[in-house]
Parts: sequence; C-alpha cells; structure tokens
Amino acid sequence: MLRVRATFEKKGRAKYISHLDLNRCMLRTFRRSRLPIWYTEGFNPHPYYSFALALSLGFESDCEILDFNITDDQMSMETIRDALNAVMPEGMRIVKVAEQKQKITAIAKAEYAFSLVSEDSSALYDAVQKMISEPEILIEKKTKKGIKTVDIKPETEILSCTDSGRSVDITMYLPAGTQTNFNPTLFIEALRRTTDICFDPENIRRTAILCADNTIFE
Repeated sequence: MLRVRATFEKKGRAKYISHLDLNRCMLRTFRRSRLPIWYTEGFNPHPYYSFALALSLGFESDCEILDFNITDDQMSMETIRDALNAVMPEGMRIVKVAEQKQKITAIAKAEYAFSLVSEDSSALYDAVQKMISEPEILIEKKTKKGIKTVDIKPETEILSCTDSGRSVDITMYLPAGTQTNFNPTLFIEALRRTTDICFDPENIRRTAILCADNTIFE
C-alpha cells in the first residue's frame, strides 16, 4: 500500500469552495479518477483521505496538503497525479505527489501573502509599521469558552511589508497545526482597530506550509 501525500493549488473560483464542500468535492474526484484508493473497513466503507489544514473561505493557496492511500504499491506518482488532475474541478490542480514523510504534527506554521488596497497606501504603510512596532497586537478571538483577548504578536513574523503605491503588500508567517491556527484576518482586524484609513484586503493566499525550523512540510 502506498501512503500518498498530494500538494494541490486552490485558486480562482475554487477559493469559494468551503472546507466541508471540499471534502465532498474530493470524494467525487477520487471516484471519477478510478484510482485504487484504500477504503476504510467497517459497516460503511468510504475512501480514506484527510487534509492537513483547513483553509478559510475566500483564501487562495499554492500548497494544500491531501493524504490518502493507494492499494497498488506499483503505481507511479506521476500516474496518480495525472489521473487526479484529469478530473479535478476548475481552480484546483495537483502540483506534487510523493510518499508521506512527516507526520501532520510536524506542521508548525504557514506562510501567507496578501495586499491591503488603499487610496492612501503611504499612510496605510505607516499605520502597519506603527502597529507591528507596538509591544502587543491584541485581537478578540472566538474560542470554545467564548470571546478571548489574544496577543498575536509573539507568533506573527512579518517577512516583508512594502508600499506598491496602490496597496501595502505583506508576507508573514503565522502559527498553524494541531494546537494553534491563526490566519491573516486576525492581523487585518487588529489593523482596522488602530487606524481610520480605509482599505480592502485582496489576494489572500497561503504560500507555504512549514515545520518549526521553517523547512517545507513534506
């Protein structure tokens, strides 16, 4: 049996497929591909597959992770990739297929890139720089126990922040995995609370899923 890990893109119209609908979508994709997917045992067998991290609705991604098992251990990774891509929905494409190397628990962070579009991008850039220079970036986050005030600064790493003249373009690392998951909307909400400058987020995209040492999760 092959333990397969596929990396796929989710872009364009596909960014509006919710995580719940993505599960249904992938079930149909496996059935159409006619690949020898391993099924769970028991009263109601179904194809076994799992996603490493849920992606927020409206976000694009270069690096979504899908794990599944193939019963034919002689099948090539290229054959698996091509069979899936032939029936994947618009906006989704398998970019890499390989045997699983690391456990999902090795995931520690994700890299995101996004733009904040404003008529006064220079002033917005200054507002962003001011916020990230503060000792805390406080947001209200919904948890199982209710609304909680959380400081996201210790776990937010800004990789780049530039003013394009039309927008402020930001790339950052945020925590991801089995314990803590942040996404850029928390940073964006915190910024809205600290400035009166109007802006709209655009092109929020997950660009990498990483281990604690910043190496790509495989």
